[in-house]
Amino acid sequence: MDKLLRSLLLSCLLFLVASCAILHPGFEQPTVSVTSFRALPTGSAVPRFEIGLHVVNPNSFPLGLQGISYTINLEGHRILTGVANQLPQIAAYGEGDLLLQASPDLLNTLKLFSDLMNQPRESFHYELLAKLDVGGLLPKILVSQSGQVTLVPGRE
Repeated sequence: MDKLLRSLLLSCLLFLVASCAILHPGFEQPTVSVTSFRALPTGSAVPRFEIGLHVVNPNSFPLGLQGISYTINLEGHRILTGVANQLPQIAAYGEGDLLLQASPDLLNTLKLFSDLMNQPRESFHYELLAKLDVGGLLPKILVSQSGQVTLVPGRE
């Protein structure tokens, strides 16, 4: 009886895995890019920032975004983190924009300022890490972008 139960559970598991692959064969990873980053007016001492993301869906079915979690690092310091769950659906073979809001991590921001005071520089390294949940049985979309931000105009 125990062998029969194990065989039945294994068969169900294999069927579930196979059916996931059938639901969305050829799933292509959507692309996500940062389109804007700006400070928001606030009535408190804590600054707020708005981060714009652009999502391109190369699939033949719409992506119902359930949520996103994200982190922005500057010079290795985690400065902004946040989550959002009020996101638009991205149409099949379509694209859409997301606007996220975040407040900085005070202690990590102070560490960054301390580093910049000790070693002034004209540019700094940034990194965006994001995870988009498209719901259902689809895989999470992981985004990692990094680069240099130049503070002096005309230099790259």
